[in-house]
Amino acid sequence: MNYYTIPPPISLKPYVRCFWVLEHDFGNGEDSYIYRSIADGCVEIVFHYQAAFDELVTNGQAHNWQSGIHFQSSNYRRFETKQSFGIFGAYIYPFAVPYFFNVPSEETSNEMLDLHTFLGKQGNEIEEKIMIAPDNFKRAEILTTFLEKRLQHARLKDNTIATSIKHVIHSGQINSVEQLAYQFNLSTRQFDRKFKEYAGFSPKMYMRLVRLSNALKQQGSNKSLSRIAHECGYYDQSHFIHDVKAFTGYHPGFYFSGKAEGTEYLYV
Repeated sequence: MNYYTIPPPISLKPYVRCFWVLEHDFGNGEDSYIYRSIADGCVEIVFHYQAAFDELVTNGQAHNWQSGIHFQSSNYRRFETKQSFGIFGAYIYPFAVPYFFNVPSEETSNEMLDLHTFLGKQGNEIEEKIMIAPDNFKRAEILTTFLEKRLQHARLKDNTIATSIKHVIHSGQINSVEQLAYQFNLSTRQFDRKFKEYAGFSPKMYMRLVRLSNALKQQGSNKSLSRIAHECGYYDQSHFIHDVKAFTGYHPGFYFSGKAEGTEYLYV
């Protein structure tokens, strides 16, 4: 399995955390691969340039497409392919959705949309360019040009709230909503409303997602689960277990064992 990231250009660094690539050629006896996408406060623009994945669902409508957007989510999903695959993606902040696409993030939370449905003709055009590109560095150039052009026409733009979202993601601090509102010179009600518009979730829910992300990054650290829970700000072990199960579908003991679906690329 081959996983690597490509840094975005300076023009996109405020909005794009990274471009990424995941490739895998099936070996002898391997007939399928299952990927589990866990809850995440950020957004991924995804292009399956080699093979596609089918969503595994017990009921309802599955999301199966060649290219699309997986918006910020409080759910986990499972996908399967029976072929060797190649995926190129962009990992972007949730406020980049209104910046790039002029759609409030709160309207897209927990959604997965193919690019044609979301962007119409432009979605078809960028998909075609990405699919026929000779390599992933060229794909990064193509998507960069596309996003830069869309950024020029942004109407929904609030840099104060964007900064507050980045603060929640990167600061490592455990703040109350009241503290955050005060820090960014807004009333609690104003901050809650604006934050949800640009992050897709209330500040309280978003901080839960970020705390989960910080905890899961401790995979392979050899720390005990109780230490990880404490360092990431969980009140107690039961609170930690509840959130990991709710947002990944696994008990922490199994998720951190290295055997969980969709985590293989972390160990290559």
